[in-house]
Amino acid sequence: MEAFIPYGTYWSSPFAKWQGSLATLDPLPLAARIGRAALDARGVDPSAIDLAILGHTNPYPGSFYGTPYVTGLMGIDRVAGPTVQQACATSVRALQMAAHEVAMGSARCALLVMADRQSNGPVVHHANPAGPGGYGTSERWVLDNMAHDPYAKNPMLQTGENVARRYGIDTAEQHAVKLRRHQQYQDALADDRAFQRRYMVDAPLGDPRKQKPGAPVAALSMDEGIFPTTEEGLARLQPVQPGGSVTFGGQTHPADGHAGALVTGRDLARILSPRPEIEVRVLGFGMARVEPGYMPMAPSPACARALQAAGIGIAQVDALKTHNPFAVNDIALARDTGFGWERMNNYGSSLVWGHPQAPTGLRAVIELIEELVLRGGGTGLFTGCAAGDTGMAVVLRVGDRG
Repeated sequence: MEAFIPYGTYWSSPFAKWQGSLATLDPLPLAARIGRAALDARGVDPSAIDLAILGHTNPYPGSFYGTPYVTGLMGIDRVAGPTVQQACATSVRALQMAAHEVAMGSARCALLVMADRQSNGPVVHHANPAGPGGYGTSERWVLDNMAHDPYAKNPMLQTGENVARRYGIDTAEQHAVKLRRHQQYQDALADDRAFQRRYMVDAPLGDPRKQKPGAPVAALSMDEGIFPTTEEGLARLQPVQPGGSVTFGGQTHPADGHAGALVTGRDLARILSPRPEIEVRVLGFGMARVEPGYMPMAPSPACARALQAAGIGIAQVDALKTHNPFAVNDIALARDTGFGWERMNNYGSSLVWGHPQAPTGLRAVIELIEELVLRGGGTGLFTGCAAGDTGMAVVLRVGDRG
């Protein structure tokens, strides 16, 4: 049995800037509200769902209970499943788990819910009664981990610099990639955001229990925190590290957001999809880990393994999307695969719209599907790096049902 994403049964909220509109909202109840509203708007009967997978990278109130907490809030309180955390690769890992469950026949319809908030990340206290004064240590979950990989002993920024040096990538080329991604994002905003409206849903900002009857609910309806980008503006930026090449313009920014999707077999996909004539088939996955301190290199071998699993080569890929925390990622991938970075990431990427962690990859996969539909079908590849010098990739095929 194969796995399919019923066309149109997925969604992403807008991504909000660091300390922006979503910064004080509890991500898990918000994910439940967004997810249930998205299912209802798409006419999906929640009783069809028999597995759910929640993905998030930061701890939140109630996250000990994970998926059953969120599905309970969604009104499907007989649906259970695991909670997944694999840093930036969380959504692809969750998609792979769902596809395997469906292909093995242990689930008929899997719901993916990705929720993360980089703003106001938790401070975790690690108790140690034997420590000085009986106190332990504290960890700023987001900031400390971005600043220090406990195994590779470097900040994430250093991985971008390491790969830039190895591949001979200068600041000018990184800025050229950033400018290209910003221009591609403008295509997603054209005609009153016609492309984004194909999948994007509002993120409600108010507490429904405190709304006056009949009063409109405040909502975030479009991405927040997109930086104005020009060739002249980028040229004025200096590398973050002395002697380095990566500027703030050549890397992504932390964000808050949500995304979700369904994964089913072929027959149920036809029933659940608002446009059953379009088929989205999952072809293969790949994961790789590279040497410590070289995270942006990991997508290349992950792609190779995903393509091998799908039984195709890079020449058969019609559209490619990446999670690119650094512009360096796309340049290294282009040199390794021969797929030009100018062709990657039509309609934008995380280099432009930010990185809330778990939802990032799923939003990119959703945009990949929609791009392929607009092309009239074809094969798509998504890849991205993740903490721990790892990468994951997935291959999809979009076409008319036979």
